[in-house]
Amino acid sequence: MKKQNTEAAALIGRLKETALKTGFSEAGVIDTAGLRFYPEIRAICEKNTCRSYNTCWACPPATGTLEECRQRCEQYDFMLLLNCRYDMKNSFDIQTMLESMTRFKKLMEQFDQNIREFLDSYQILSNEGCGKCKSCTWPDAPCRFPDRLYHSIEGYGFQISELAKAAGIRYHNGQNTITYFGALLFCAP
Repeated sequence: MKKQNTEAAALIGRLKETALKTGFSEAGVIDTAGLRFYPEIRAICEKNTCRSYNTCWACPPATGTLEECRQRCEQYDFMLLLNCRYDMKNSFDIQTMLESMTRFKKLMEQFDQNIREFLDSYQILSNEGCGKCKSCTWPDAPCRFPDRLYHSIEGYGFQISELAKAAGIRYHNGQNTITYFGALLFCAP
């Protein structure tokens, strides 16, 4: 991990505290120099398993190539990985999965609002597509809300379980739960 000076450590502490107060279950820090971008993960996107590929500004191919995603991430020193655990009735509770995904996206928006008070330059990555607009302008027109556009963390080719391990937070939270992940990329002062 990059050497953290006192100011950087204080900022990281404040970001973690803000994340937990916002409602995330856990938050952990990763040095961006150690991030790995997997073409295999991007290939899953290209198979359109989540039905968001080539449909919105938050997902590939709108997010750019893996190399462009890597270059974007390398502009920052750290990634704060965030997760939130949601309970389900059973492992086939699709309705709760979808409702929880929406709640997680709202949590990311609230976190964004909370950190704007003290952080200037950063990028937020969230789970799957965007969902802010009923119909996305991709690819015919620019995004309506570029300042609130959170690219898909999976679309960057990240293996989320690997990120969770590096950040020291849980990937699995037990039976009949689902855990969603997002991230904040930021620079040390």
